[in-house]
Amino acid sequence: MSIEQVEKQPRLHNAGRTAARLSKQVELGLTEADLSLSQYRILSLLDEGSAMSSSLAERLAVRPPSVTAVIDGLVARGLVERTHSEDDRRRISLGMTPEGQAVLQAADRAVNDRLVSIAAGLGNARSSTRALDNLALWHEALDIHRASRAPK
Repeated sequence: MSIEQVEKQPRLHNAGRTAARLSKQVELGLTEADLSLSQYRILSLLDEGSAMSSSLAERLAVRPPSVTAVIDGLVARGLVERTHSEDDRRRISLGMTPEGQAVLQAADRAVNDRLVSIAAGLGNARSSTRALDNLALWHEALDIHRASRAPK
């Protein structure tokens, strides 16, 4: 679908605005886990495996100092740990602690509960399920997009 086709579809015309509103709902859900959206995104990426700050910054499309500041807060809370490479002490890998895993799971539950509650407002189970299934499709599309941009 081209941008021109999107602009002609009344329900899709404001897709960016809808995504921004949805993002706000995620942020509100994250308050239950005492996480910011940036912290949640970093923990989500670390849940896929340990990483270095530079690769996290690249995957998040932000500058490394921005990631370092967020990671410092996560380390201070005991949610993330830094580990020096045995081969090269200058290389620092980041990984989630068990407490970080627990906080991420609580955040996932809080966000999912909020989104399910909002989808339930559609009035019937079929529409609610379709709305949530569409989020799953977006997740898949974003994964494919990320993979297509990864260095080969």
